[in-house]
Amino acid sequence: MSTMSTVTSTSDHIVSSHDSAQLRRSTKNRKRGRALVFHVSSLVLVAIVLYPAVWMLMSSFKPSSEIVGNVSLIPTDFTVANFQKAIEGIGGVSFWTFFTNSVILAVGSVIGITLSCSISAYAFARIDFPGRNVFFALMIGTLLLPFHVVIIPQYIVFNRLGLVDTFIPLLIGKFLAAEAFFVFLMVQFMRNLPRELDEAARIDGAGHVRIFRSIMLPLMKPALVTSSIFAFIWSWNDFFGPLLYLKKPDLYSLPIALRLFVDQTTTSDYGAQMAMAVLALVPVMLFFLVFQRYLVEGVATQGLKG
Repeated sequence: MSTMSTVTSTSDHIVSSHDSAQLRRSTKNRKRGRALVFHVSSLVLVAIVLYPAVWMLMSSFKPSSEIVGNVSLIPTDFTVANFQKAIEGIGGVSFWTFFTNSVILAVGSVIGITLSCSISAYAFARIDFPGRNVFFALMIGTLLLPFHVVIIPQYIVFNRLGLVDTFIPLLIGKFLAAEAFFVFLMVQFMRNLPRELDEAARIDGAGHVRIFRSIMLPLMKPALVTSSIFAFIWSWNDFFGPLLYLKKPDLYSLPIALRLFVDQTTTSDYGAQMAMAVLALVPVMLFFLVFQRYLVEGVATQGLKG
């Protein structure tokens, strides 16, 4: 009787082990199936998102007639003449002039925004002064103000000051902390930093300038780099601002130069336009790839409370 019960329990154990192994295999197969569906779906979405960029890159090696009349992604008549035309420029102005103008505007925007907005953010986040909350609310309220409302008044002011056809109207707001989005971003980041650091520095005799320079700025590196990335890309891609304030072709930025290759009354050189668009995209991609880890770090640390 004892032998039979032992055999029965052994058989039950074998069956139970077999069922457990089968269940594990089934669970593993389901996980693999879900992972496969996820990766395939991700690849399809990536292909959809990247298709315009790939089409632009391949079109830069096509003649202009083939870009308009051929839907094929691969060029049938491969040529690099489009890049030669793009480098030569248009209207007697070379590509490097347009490129230099865009660099001046983008780098100037980054410097102005990081300096002025970080100082303003420190004042709102760390200094108690009368009306601080009111001024901060007014600043946030400017985000709700459409840009088109202030176009005409701003243009009239800059025109009367004789600043039209210069870079000053495009950069002066960056150095005066007029970009409320970046001020708000840095204020929120500073509020997550522990105030004990400020108090310890004050005990050692440090003032606001020393605290801002030696404590806040090193800790704000993720927020500063994040703001720099957005400021660089937004300024580099800005079309309306340079179109409004810049009249001389030798002051045009790359987005304005791209428009010069398309003429609705005569022949449009779409090939050179695509080539210049590819060349204009390279600095933005390099800038983002170099600093993207700081962008991720900035987003990750936003959820941390000091």
